[in-house]
Amino acid sequence: MLTPPAATGSRPGHRVPAPPPEGADVPLGPATRALCEAILRVLLPYRRTLDDTTRRDRPDAFPHQVRQVARWVGAGEPVRFTLPGFPCKSPNPAKVLGPLPDEGERLSLHFLHGLCTRIADVYPPGARVVICSDGHVFSDLIRVPDAAIDAYGDGLRALIRQERLGDRLTVFDLRAAYGERSYEEKRAAVEAEYAPALEVLRAETRADASARRLYQGITRFLFEDTDTGAYTGTRSALQRECRSRAYGVIRRSRAWGELVGVYHPGAVRLSIHPQPRGSAKFGIRLLETPDVWMTPWHACVLERAGGRRELMRRADAERLGRLVVRHGRPSHFTTLGG
Repeated sequence: MLTPPAATGSRPGHRVPAPPPEGADVPLGPATRALCEAILRVLLPYRRTLDDTTRRDRPDAFPHQVRQVARWVGAGEPVRFTLPGFPCKSPNPAKVLGPLPDEGERLSLHFLHGLCTRIADVYPPGARVVICSDGHVFSDLIRVPDAAIDAYGDGLRALIRQERLGDRLTVFDLRAAYGERSYEEKRAAVEAEYAPALEVLRAETRADASARRLYQGITRFLFEDTDTGAYTGTRSALQRECRSRAYGVIRRSRAWGELVGVYHPGAVRLSIHPQPRGSAKFGIRLLETPDVWMTPWHACVLERAGGRRELMRRADAERLGRLVVRHGRPSHFTTLGG
């Protein structure tokens, strides 16, 4: 069983303040509860969900997150969030500009940093986000080479440095968790130690509507991420293959979540997937999108008049705007002149 050093972060020697142990009874007096609810109010406008959005969200509808936040507030420490995601760019050239982080990631990192800053306005110790980059966990299932995922992860870290966001954002990945093993060995280890049985996931998908929507959403993403110009099989064969791979993605996603919990105990778990009220995870929307599933690594940015920016497929964005190049690389599209 993997046993990380106690209360350490993703960098050797970097100490992470720990809240009270899991399950500890943190008193929720009026002052503590008010602070926790103020922190939740910062997050609520950006919640990613499939729930009825006509109902106004209130902090008391998220008791799990209130308890998690309270453990950090009670200790007087910055609230620590973990966000699994930022894996790599989609391999489908009709969706993204290339294999490296671009304007979508840059804006998303600034958004997360801004959330931490706004939390500091209501809770002075503020907050930190650990981006748990999970591309290597899924490399063989999403058909992206490990070398491309390394390049993406290194680019993400470089962006954080260049944009001076490192006071609140850090990156954790499979390289930090399993050291010098090969990526095949790392994937096998995290799956063997933490992944649920396939039969359990199949039963959940049949019985639970939220689990079924997640399975369907991941299946659709796998299908749409396929470079159809390079795929030689039939459409129906690809659909069957994607349904099978979707279960593998969900298994490893669960396993990765468990591993992240071992390394970052007590952290408030954010998710790039839609999450219902009452979930142990809090779905977060990084940028404006046409649907609740789209992410910066499955799309690119289109800048419209007035500075409004939204995510969309590359094939759609390039019909509407012109390409902007920054530092010698494609960055995003814009409808503005110049």
